[in-house]
Amino acid sequence: MQKYVITIARGFGSGGKEIGVKLGQRLGIPCYEQQILRMASESSGINEALFNLADEKLDKGGRLKGLPFNYIVEPSDKRFTSNNNLFNIQSDIIRKLADNSSFIVIGKCADYVLKDYCNVASFYIEAPRADCVASIVKKMGVTEEEAHRLIAKTDKYRADYYKYYTKGNYWTNPVNYDMTLNSARVGRDRCVDVIENYIKVKFGL
Repeated sequence: MQKYVITIARGFGSGGKEIGVKLGQRLGIPCYEQQILRMASESSGINEALFNLADEKLDKGGRLKGLPFNYIVEPSDKRFTSNNNLFNIQSDIIRKLADNSSFIVIGKCADYVLKDYCNVASFYIEAPRADCVASIVKKMGVTEEEAHRLIAKTDKYRADYYKYYTKGNYWTNPVNYDMTLNSARVGRDRCVDVIENYIKVKFGL
């Protein structure tokens, strides 16, 4: 059977991860998020905590702009644990997985990392702020005020991260994706149906 990859970018509180997990269960393929960081840690020997610290965030003091975006430095190089190199390592893991297996990946700029692959379908999941707030309040047990703060902070991290590593593209640009879905209007379970039907058409499954 043809190997294919589904990438999902998501606004915080929109249910993108939940949709990805349910889709993976439906299709019988793995859904990766934090697992990518674990694989990158195991491959490089770098502590997983460093990948977690760099994940979808930017340390403005440690960008090391001189380091290419597609080049992994040797362990002896002082830039080995820089954020750029951590991104390059996890991107290499994603590309190797895409060469050999079908899977879903949440975040990680995966649509950009795999932009030259023909077996990829990319989706962006968003919802109105009120729906995201209600979801975060329910899931995390925080106040509405705190939910608003978390959404603003997390989405800014993600947008800045995406812009930096894609060399200026913006995270919510619909052209980056096969499809953008409003999970509040469509419904999270029906988002799973829509994506499943789309990839069956796109890949002839």
